[in-house]
Amino acid sequence: MADRFRSTEGLIDALADATFDRPPALVSNAHITGLGVARALDAHDVPVIALDRAGGAGGTPGDDADGGAAGSVTHDGLAPPSDAVDFAGAVTYPLDDLDGFREDVEAIVDAAGTEAVAFGCMDEWALSYAEADPDGVRLPFAGSETLDEVLNKSELYATCEALGVPYPETYRLAETAAAATREPDATVEEAAEALGFPLVVKPELKRDFEEAFGTNVIEVADREEFEDVVAAASDAGTAVMAQKRVDIATGKDHSLASYVPPSGAADALAVVGNAAVRYPRNFGTSCLVETADEPAIEERALAVLDDAGYHGISESEFVYDADRGEFLLLDVNTRPWKWIGMPVAAGANLPMAAYAAVTDATYESDGIEPTRWVYLRDYLSLLAGDDAFWDQLSAADWRRLVSGAFEREGDLTTGVYRPSDPAPAAKLFETEFVDREYYCSC
Repeated sequence: MADRFRSTEGLIDALADATFDRPPALVSNAHITGLGVARALDAHDVPVIALDRAGGAGGTPGDDADGGAAGSVTHDGLAPPSDAVDFAGAVTYPLDDLDGFREDVEAIVDAAGTEAVAFGCMDEWALSYAEADPDGVRLPFAGSETLDEVLNKSELYATCEALGVPYPETYRLAETAAAATREPDATVEEAAEALGFPLVVKPELKRDFEEAFGTNVIEVADREEFEDVVAAASDAGTAVMAQKRVDIATGKDHSLASYVPPSGAADALAVVGNAAVRYPRNFGTSCLVETADEPAIEERALAVLDDAGYHGISESEFVYDADRGEFLLLDVNTRPWKWIGMPVAAGANLPMAAYAAVTDATYESDGIEPTRWVYLRDYLSLLAGDDAFWDQLSAADWRRLVSGAFEREGDLTTGVYRPSDPAPAAKLFETEFVDREYYCSC
């Protein structure tokens, strides 16, 4: 366990006294997803260094902001206190200063005395590792140009069109063509006529849109609201598209969790997961996910990844359109995500497969077993606050959860809570009931 979350300088000093018998993993950010990645790697004795920006009460790299040991900073993420994390510390946030981020990472790797393997657990971290390309850091995923192609919704949907992969009806808008990577195919007026209201406005590139609007999707109810959003996007230099608001069947969202090696999609390690329960129910993040047998989803997702030349960990998200009676590809996340622990528990340790591909380590899956993943914080909130929701766990499931026996038997795993590694759940209790905001929900 990392004894504290250190400042950049404190982490460099601590690593100078450490020795590693294999390249450590650099896991960023250091919250729920980072915890899942750290545990997956620790299960194969991979040393983990959790890197993040300082958070919580506002500590910044270099501050002794928590009033504790010198050289430590405040951070509310759940990964650092885990037994799976060996060291944890702050780095310059790459969206604030990419060069500063590169310099920090290179200094950390130099202090460790060995090369390291990077795992970016949110878009900005994965892209920043690729764009900064720090010396001494191995990337177990494709370069920034390929990442941009997959993450660009206009390019993604063009690929779907070429491959015959169903996706939501979408129009690239002429009013923001100056910032677009592809030619527009409709004006605001034409898109409104074709799609009706409400409709969804989405960006080509999520990062630019989020910076301008604070979200990555906006639902508009009428023509005036639609025109206002598109005009604001144009002013911000952000290309947007209009998309049909899909009548999504609740509980039928599916994703392909996969690791595609450099040799291509034919050698992929993959598991289909069904986001059976979200919190909040219709539009929130996954809180109960289970393995599913949907070969068409696997085939379509891998075809898209293969066409883009992408290798690495990814989640390809599909929703079920009740009107069309088929699954539609909505998005591809080129990184680990919140329920990364589900495929790991099912028998597909995607982080370890990625680590092994760029080191001397070896990993081979023994096969996929039916598995369910639950994030208890959100699941219990749903049970307590939504009278229409019925518990989908059995009495035996709850007994195993409370006793900790789920870690040894049954088909259920968890996002944070594990009695064998209690500190992250304890940290969640600590930060859940204090008056501070943490910057990341995953």
